[in-house]
Amino acid sequence: MQWRHILGFALAVLPICLTPGASFSLVTQRVSTGRRQDGLMVTFGTVTGLFVHATLAAAGLSTLVMRSSEAFTVVKIGGAGYLVGLGCWTLWSTRRRKSAASHPATPKRSRLPWSGHHPYVQGLLSNVLNPKAASVYLTLVPQFLNPQRPIAVQIALLALAHAAVVIGWLTGWTFVVSAAKRVLTASWFKTGMTRVTATVLIALGVRAAVTD
Repeated sequence: MQWRHILGFALAVLPICLTPGASFSLVTQRVSTGRRQDGLMVTFGTVTGLFVHATLAAAGLSTLVMRSSEAFTVVKIGGAGYLVGLGCWTLWSTRRRKSAASHPATPKRSRLPWSGHHPYVQGLLSNVLNPKAASVYLTLVPQFLNPQRPIAVQIALLALAHAAVVIGWLTGWTFVVSAAKRVLTASWFKTGMTRVTATVLIALGVRAAVTD
């Protein structure tokens, strides 16, 4: 695998990582109400979860390639379609969010599976149990793989690049929250990052569909 492929994957997951999600929210909550170390532990737990997804994907995709290269192509095309669909849905969700903001309702409290645990365990479970995290390795990763070369090694390199992006972003955000304890994330930032992510997903899906 060439370095340009690894760099391309890192750039592809960057807007996805920057979009506020479970790990982002956990870091914000734990650091704003506790210590900076709690945010770092959430980050390490999140990265561990990424490697869990990468390991499962490596086992599944390696088996698929050994059995049929045509089947791998089908998975790749299917992943491209999923990315385009997810991007369109994400763009649509920004409109729904604006509508909900103009007509607020009483929020319902729900207990998440990872609430009430050590920050490392929270970060781990929030990632392992997150379907969007799994979809990165089932839909985006295949677009950067060469089926003629060892799949497990390629996925390991991409996972390392993904981990580097996550560590850089969440660690940086940990220090930001620590420096400004009670500053809330602006809604315009969330909406803007969601739109950037949606555009990137659509572009990646189209690219995968039109290239071999």
